[in-house]
Amino acid sequence: MNRITTLRSLSNDLKPFSSIPGPRSVPFFGTSWKYFPIIGNYDFHRLHEAGMKKLKEYGPVVKEEIVPGVFFVTLFDPEDIAKMYKAEGRYPERRSHLAVEHYRLLRPNIYNSGGLLPTNGSEWWRLRSAFQKSLSRIQDVRLFLPTTDSITTEFLNGVIKADVIIEDVLPLLSRLNLELTWSAVFGERLYSFDSSNLCENSIPSQIITAAEGANTSILGTDNTANIWKWFKTPLYVRLERHLTFIERIVLDTIDKLSKEKKHSQHDDRYTGSLIAQYLNCPAVDVKDVVGMAVDLILGGIDTTTFTSCFILYHLGVNKQIQEKLKDETCILLTAKNSPVTSDILNKATYTRAVLKEVFRLNPISVGISRLIKEDCNFSGYFVPAGTAVITQNQVACLSEKNFLQPYAFIPERWIRGSESFTPVSPFLVLPFSHGPRTCIARRLAEQNLLTFIAKVSRGYKIDWHGEKLGVITPLINKPDKPVRLSFQPRDL
Repeated sequence: MNRITTLRSLSNDLKPFSSIPGPRSVPFFGTSWKYFPIIGNYDFHRLHEAGMKKLKEYGPVVKEEIVPGVFFVTLFDPEDIAKMYKAEGRYPERRSHLAVEHYRLLRPNIYNSGGLLPTNGSEWWRLRSAFQKSLSRIQDVRLFLPTTDSITTEFLNGVIKADVIIEDVLPLLSRLNLELTWSAVFGERLYSFDSSNLCENSIPSQIITAAEGANTSILGTDNTANIWKWFKTPLYVRLERHLTFIERIVLDTIDKLSKEKKHSQHDDRYTGSLIAQYLNCPAVDVKDVVGMAVDLILGGIDTTTFTSCFILYHLGVNKQIQEKLKDETCILLTAKNSPVTSDILNKATYTRAVLKEVFRLNPISVGISRLIKEDCNFSGYFVPAGTAVITQNQVACLSEKNFLQPYAFIPERWIRGSESFTPVSPFLVLPFSHGPRTCIARRLAEQNLLTFIAKVSRGYKIDWHGEKLGVITPLINKPDKPVRLSFQPRDL
């Protein structure tokens, strides 16, 4: 008797799907009314707070019908989250980026499919298996490290003003992370933080605006009835405008690089960039590559920018931890501008612990979603195959059930042998998801962030000058206030 048959035979012993608690659903609006101003007590911009309210009111499994006729089951317990991943199947599916897929399918002259972010099934695997080859092996990702180190050093030396309060460092970090993403994808520089590109109508400025604007629109189009398929809602028009701009820049850049390649057969940047490797891959064509390039821009800027902001915040308010980090980086980087190498990253134990603790308190998103392929038992409730399931990792990571002092920033909790170390479920801190559909650029993003932590802590003492920093949740978790900091150079 296989697992599915066993679970179906036991389904009579489980509480039925219809009995899963959750907000009351009403005709036409489902449970989305709970997110309306005045009458509702949830906020799409504070999904972590809404999650905490749901957990307190309904327990570890919650059912909602945010889009009428589409049920979502939300999970808070790490054991249930682990079960969800086990039930995701060979080709993990999710209900996400629906309007992005719609936009691309209307442009068959540019795209073959919805692309890696929204596509499911065998078509997703065709793209994933081809594109992940350049990003899955750590030795391949390490090839980008010298450029990452060089760009990060240039940014810190040229952009960060010493002993001056920066009212909001987020826009500056957006330029750093656009530059890092662009150089890896296309093998060329945009010079995003050059003084000539700081104006709002420069190409780097417009790319940053378009990427965040598109990401912000995605959650709204996912969580409303799909009337934008037949009538262009204001939110869809906004998404379309931003996607069209990024698409145009990507098409122009790929065309330019392709022409240059014909005259520069031995130029290393063409073999080193992701786009060059993708264009040489027989399993995909240029339409697939265009979609992947746009996806990397959409996913590569805001995730690392916002995480970098949270890194600086936690270091700025936790001086003792900042000093421990400095002690490690001073040993690993003998001089302020010493390059970060693969060997240094392998030895950077406390640096990695700092990043993981940042991801625990401020993950990239509140959780992830899957369409489960098997019937499941979640905390005693029967949930049938095909149901959309959403994890609430951010809320789970702030529970005393899962962590001691859950609101305290304690990197030592991740270091074996430390007094603060306690084994926890591996399904709690999953900033890039888990399994076959984990973020395709996870290793590259981690490398960029570890390099940033090492370089900034080695070169500067960081002071926080703002209010307590919280989170808003447009799609990617973002600081809810200006990231107000000062940087004092270290005399080392």
